[in-house]
Amino acid sequence: MKKKLLYLIAVIVFFNACSTTQKVTPEIQAEKVLINQTIDMYFEGWMTGDTTLLGKAMHTTCKLKNVKEEKVLVFDRAKYLSFFSPRPRRENAGGRVVHIDVTHNIAAAKCKIHTADRLYTDYFNLMKLNGRWYIVDKIATNRAKTAKELKGS
Repeated sequence: MKKKLLYLIAVIVFFNACSTTQKVTPEIQAEKVLINQTIDMYFEGWMTGDTTLLGKAMHTTCKLKNVKEEKVLVFDRAKYLSFFSPRPRRENAGGRVVHIDVTHNIAAAKCKIHTADRLYTDYFNLMKLNGRWYIVDKIATNRAKTAKELKGS
């Protein structure tokens, strides 16, 4: 009886989890490929300080937000781009898309970026305009790597 009850609970949890995930149709999968291209362009610009790539990935109305000392800092696209200058590609760094959720012509993406000593998490809101995906809003946080993470790098 106990095994049957555990089995039933496991089945209910599984189907509940499946019902809350987005059904990936061929159309959504195609949009995710295009969104990944936009985010990859952002990553490459971020890693190399290439403001042309960064700017191409972001819509002109893009706002970027993070928290510092319990205050929300908001930067418009021009101010954010001013923080970058061309440099050799960062060593021991990379970015990856954790998850993308698409609804028609809007999407949300969770991304992770790591450098030699920091971990960044970015949440992008994107919109498809004139056949292209653009980052229209970004919230971000970062932290120093722990000693254990530094040893594993």
